[in-house]
Amino acid sequence: MNIDKRLEFIKRNLSEIVSEEELKKLLKEKEKPVVYWGTAVTGKPSLAYLFPLLKLSDFIKAGFHVKVLLADLHGALDGTPWYILEHRYDYYKEAITQIFKVLGTDLKKIEFVRGSEFELAPEYSFDVLKMASMNSIHDCKKAASDVVKLGDNPKLGGLIYPIMQALDEQYLEADAQFGGVDQRKIFMFARENLPKIGYKRRIEFMNPIIQGLVGKKMSSSDAKSKIDLTDSEKTIKEKINSAYCIEGDQDNGIMEFLKYVIMILKEDKKEKFVIERPAKYGKDLSYSSYLEIEKAFVKKEIHPMDLKNAIAKEVIKLLDKIDKKKLDSLAEKAYK
Repeated sequence: MNIDKRLEFIKRNLSEIVSEEELKKLLKEKEKPVVYWGTAVTGKPSLAYLFPLLKLSDFIKAGFHVKVLLADLHGALDGTPWYILEHRYDYYKEAITQIFKVLGTDLKKIEFVRGSEFELAPEYSFDVLKMASMNSIHDCKKAASDVVKLGDNPKLGGLIYPIMQALDEQYLEADAQFGGVDQRKIFMFARENLPKIGYKRRIEFMNPIIQGLVGKKMSSSDAKSKIDLTDSEKTIKEKINSAYCIEGDQDNGIMEFLKYVIMILKEDKKEKFVIERPAKYGKDLSYSSYLEIEKAFVKKEIHPMDLKNAIAKEVIKLLDKIDKKKLDSLAEKAYK
């Protein structure tokens, strides 16, 4: 695959790359570069996880080796009780593995790494102290502000968080890190600080943040804003039917999930998105691309309820492949 085609897969649906010139240089010099995506083991992974994991599939198609960091220590620093850390890790690994299966991702091309496996090493701790000596409380608070729950009186652990995330790039031997745009301050913190202790800066890939069902970021802590992997068909329909979606206005979580997940899967499989409608309201509608749907929705040719019903059907079909019993069993220990 030539570099232009690889770039097409890499750039699909990304908000920002820092920097594209460094990326082109990397692709010319390294046959199988390494990209990592990390997630702290905090709240339950939800339907929103399909978006970044689908993007990881793009990186695989572009010839990257993908590492998934299950950041157990980061989870503790962000409020997960230490005594259930092991169980949270187990839940996250199973949930993410199942999502990859739903997406049809080749699991042989995914490497799972547990944060505490390398973050407790003496040399890692030494680098944490070195970087801590070079940054003020203000620097670390600013870097962590969009990711960590800091509050008015932040815990020291939350301020260490961005230092550790920066060092993870080095200790995972990654060429690039991938995350949402909410990670941008930490990514820039890493690019600024790694060279100070003798390490190279990495390329940073950023996804947009998908809105939740109630008009904000999908949040693990807000049940109304997201769909759980183990939700029943009835619950999925109820949540989607009550979601914010005004006729003619494409700025909502329903349309964004359609754009960034459902239509990517459909287009890659060369399948059409079908909106079934009662005969009295006209014939069924079918679309080959998200842009076609958006144009029709803005023109008010698609009613929000018809769209919601079609989205609910697609979500139910995806989550039907999830082993809900297994996840519920793991959740009993991980979220008691």
